[in-house]
Amino acid sequence: MTDSARKNKCRIAVDAMGGDYAPESIIAGSLQALEENRDIELLLVGREEEIKTYYPGGKERCKIIPAAEVIGMNESPAQAIKQKKDSSLVVGAKLVRQGDADSFISAGNTGAMLAASTLLTGRIRGVGRPTIGAPMPTMSGGVCFLFDVGASVDCKPQHLLEYALMSSIFAEEIYGLKNPSVGILNVGEEEKKGNELSQAAYKLLSEANINFAGNVEGGDILKGKVDIVICDGFIGNIILKFAESVLGLIKSKFKRAAEESFVNKLKIGAARGVMKSAFSDMDYQNQGGVPLLGIKGINIVGHGSSSPLAIKNMIFRAEEMFRKDLLNKFEKVLEDNMGVNKV
Repeated sequence: MTDSARKNKCRIAVDAMGGDYAPESIIAGSLQALEENRDIELLLVGREEEIKTYYPGGKERCKIIPAAEVIGMNESPAQAIKQKKDSSLVVGAKLVRQGDADSFISAGNTGAMLAASTLLTGRIRGVGRPTIGAPMPTMSGGVCFLFDVGASVDCKPQHLLEYALMSSIFAEEIYGLKNPSVGILNVGEEEKKGNELSQAAYKLLSEANINFAGNVEGGDILKGKVDIVICDGFIGNIILKFAESVLGLIKSKFKRAAEESFVNKLKIGAARGVMKSAFSDMDYQNQGGVPLLGIKGINIVGHGSSSPLAIKNMIFRAEEMFRKDLLNKFEKVLEDNMGVNKV
């Protein structure tokens, strides 16, 4: 751990205006985090008067950073960060770049968050393209991480290698998976299967210092055949959105069954607690958000409908990544496997 991570509190910039329920939900989650954790300092970024409505001040380690503009959920990311330079998203990303914050979290416009983080905060040395991933529940009760789930819809073999290297560090340090296994998402397990991207990436990953398990198929994700599945963001985002819809389908099935008869309603009501527990690992609120790996800061993207619980967990995830010095560990693993210092 660096001297900075060892001695200083983690300074987290929070996009107070980002999300469907901002700023109330964002501030509520931030205050909950402050009550439970004494090793963080929060910077609430956004419209000062609106923030003060829900946070009158007076608490330690929580400052308001004024930002007059807000990037809407449906705005074009590239245009928005250029035209709205005083938006909470742009100001928050710059705080990390300037060294005034260690992390930036937002439940706002995902595309704008990715663009602001990449273009304004900047990338770690040796990273061609940052990546975001998501934990997927498995039949064994564990998780399988999917990278990339939408940061870059097009990528090169080298980018998939970067995803594999950084996600291996993330899974081991944050989730305690020792020497996590990594597979490439493909249409078959054989080495020569797939398109040019997957075949070229197979060669790179097989030569890297990771626990490479070869190709895996779509059905292997929920089986938990490997700890990490690597793919381009186009495919990964489709899989993520499909997986997120599954829980809604299950809920609608139970609702319809309950409406069919009073007996069914009693049975489903009695099993509600068990079902809630069984599906708890599919609740995004417990994860908080997904980190953008490869950025020169700990930037985390949250769900647009993030509750105070989700915001609190995003903050805690940022603090944990800071405490475990993941940025330096990412840079080192990239250097060791790619020789970036020689570039």
